[in-house]
Amino acid sequence: MRVVIGEDLALLRDGLIRLLRAHQFDVVEAVDNGPDLLRALVEHRPDVAIVDVRMPPTFTDEGLRAAIEARREVPGLPILVLSQYVEQLYARELLAGGGGGIGYLLKDRISDLDQFVEAVRRVADGGTALDPEVIAQLLARPRTANPLAGLTPRETEVLGLMAEGRSNAAIAARMFITEKAVGKYTAAIFGKLDLPVSEDDNRRVLAVIKYLMPG
Repeated sequence: MRVVIGEDLALLRDGLIRLLRAHQFDVVEAVDNGPDLLRALVEHRPDVAIVDVRMPPTFTDEGLRAAIEARREVPGLPILVLSQYVEQLYARELLAGGGGGIGYLLKDRISDLDQFVEAVRRVADGGTALDPEVIAQLLARPRTANPLAGLTPRETEVLGLMAEGRSNAAIAARMFITEKAVGKYTAAIFGKLDLPVSEDDNRRVLAVIKYLMPG
């Protein structure tokens, strides 16, 4: 699995390279600034990109801007954002593109190596991996029209865990219910969010996007 890394902190960049290579990822390039990141993403078209938000030259939003621009040029390019903080505007802009292959984790989550590697693989496979703190802050904003108004509290809880990238089995374990019950909640969520069965669309990803985007 081919990876491009965009991270300006040398120690973290080297640590990510070593970690990913130890788990059989092929790090094809690791860069430390926004312009080089955009070039590397378009040139290599990796299976997944791991991107810091704030990078040189201005340390504002170069990393994520490069990732979003690359995703326009390479539709569906999987992006996993790593950030020290929750950047709500940028997280929503990334999600607004629709589709899967999107992740947003706070950097302190890297300390759990197994979960981090799992998140990288999940995003590369077209899924989502969203930090619980990112979800909490995105949901704290006011909504003009709430697409979740028809969901029960339990359905909303299931959808929140789905947004973190958890499987039905993991959701069942977290909520102390059966996988069959999770399946029923999930089917109800898809129905209420008007997400019919489709061969082309990942309904879990689409449900998560509806969950996190403004009404």
